[in-house]
Amino acid sequence: MNLLQKFEYWGDRHHPKWLDVIRIALGIFLCYKGIDYLRNTSELIGLMTNRSPFGSFLIILLAHYVTFAHILGGFLLIIGFLTRLACLIQIPILLGAIILVNITQDVTRPYSDLFLSIIILLLLIYFLIVGNGPWGIKLPDEKKRQITE
Repeated sequence: MNLLQKFEYWGDRHHPKWLDVIRIALGIFLCYKGIDYLRNTSELIGLMTNRSPFGSFLIILLAHYVTFAHILGGFLLIIGFLTRLACLIQIPILLGAIILVNITQDVTRPYSDLFLSIIILLLLIYFLIVGNGPWGIKLPDEKKRQITE
């Protein structure tokens, strides 16, 4: 059993059902943010242009990646299918949001997004380790493995 399988096994055994409610809420929030970015793509591109060293084509490409990843990853988190993959595609986005966007703003202002971004990042890392939980959709080989154990 390699290290990844040990993490999966530990995550499957130590996952209370109330954490699935948090996973579903996180997925709903990420879907909402993705739809919000889809509605306000020009504002997202403007924010990324002001704070990143990339060219305009790469910024447009990143803005579309962020939008698509939030919507798809949020949906996958809601239904609990491919949870680790959904978290893995979200983590670079949150790291970029913390490093490029939120750190350059005034952190002490009343409605700073830095703390929200850090909380979301920590939740994504947690669900990357523990997986989808008992209320998630399981792959066929996961169902067989749980029956035999």
